[in-house]
Amino acid sequence: MSSGAAPFDVPSVLREVKMIRAEGLVRIRDLSLPLLRQAAAARSAAVTDAWPVEVENLLRTAVSGLGGGDLQEAAGLTLGLAPGMRDRPAADRRRLAAKVYSVSVERFRKSHEEMVLGQITEQICWIAGTRVGGTDALHVPLLAPYLQHRALRVGPVSLTLHVHPVELLRDVDVIVSPLNTHLSLPEMYKASVPAALRRAGALRDATGDVIADPVHDELLDWRAANGLRGRPVLPGTVAPTGPGALAGVRRIYHAAVTVPRSGTNDYDVTPQDVTAAAARALALMDEERDGFEPPLRSVCFPLLGAGRGGLPPQTSISALWAALAADTAQDRDVHLVVRRPSLADLVTDVLRARRLHRAGDELPDHEETRHRCV
Repeated sequence: MSSGAAPFDVPSVLREVKMIRAEGLVRIRDLSLPLLRQAAAARSAAVTDAWPVEVENLLRTAVSGLGGGDLQEAAGLTLGLAPGMRDRPAADRRRLAAKVYSVSVERFRKSHEEMVLGQITEQICWIAGTRVGGTDALHVPLLAPYLQHRALRVGPVSLTLHVHPVELLRDVDVIVSPLNTHLSLPEMYKASVPAALRRAGALRDATGDVIADPVHDELLDWRAANGLRGRPVLPGTVAPTGPGALAGVRRIYHAAVTVPRSGTNDYDVTPQDVTAAAARALALMDEERDGFEPPLRSVCFPLLGAGRGGLPPQTSISALWAALAADTAQDRDVHLVVRRPSLADLVTDVLRARRLHRAGDELPDHEETRHRCV
């Protein structure tokens, strides 16, 4: 990528996807789509003047990875990828996509459409980073600005802070996933950590259709085995499952931190429950550690309760830190994951403040380093 090119990150790619939504597939050649062209070129053996076809094929692959259902159908309609939709005006495509969700066109424009286009964009970023040409190397020129991590040290605790969607994590033994006290996973098309992990863990056939939902099924089995089919668990409960098809991860710990508010779509969450869930996840990891070969050693936390739970991110990281600071395991490899650099900056500032409060001095420069994942 030349120095004058736009950065390959979610907001930049999303802007190009929105251009195609507005102008349609028939006008791709007239649009400025440098990032989509690069992502499409990463998937083809040669770059030719037929790049609009490659971009369209990239979009079709991204939509096919959405797991079916309303999300995939609405995505195909929104971008004009559905049969007979190629040359339809943007207003027609939006109207038909709104019907999929049984909502008004205006509500779809303000809410559902942003979610649909965001999910397509994340699939594109994932595709651009998968193995190219059968090799093990990531397409580094595309994703180097997108996949990042920061090495932090706060007192005696060393942390790795990842800046990318949770489903892109690799080589981490345990991912802790926030969940409601009914331990009910959201649908795969939703935009949340548990939905992303469920989607990434699903087994698919050659056409991309979901043929098994192992993370969901194992969680149901855990609830049945613990006599919890018809009632919620206490906040702070953690239920373990396998990762399904999610590569490079060995366990998912589903942490009950959000309490559904009766008669609404809202949730309640407290910092105390986040701390309790994080502490329980660490204890469960110790219990399961030697049952795996090699033993479980690394664990990654998102900002528990900071999504639909509504907990401010700085409160979530402070509550997580309370559990991490009390952890007595000497060989634990601790990771945090956030989606956006702005959140990573906030996490860094909160942890720095914790360190300053404990030590009463300034954080030396060498205690925070930033890396690209390559």
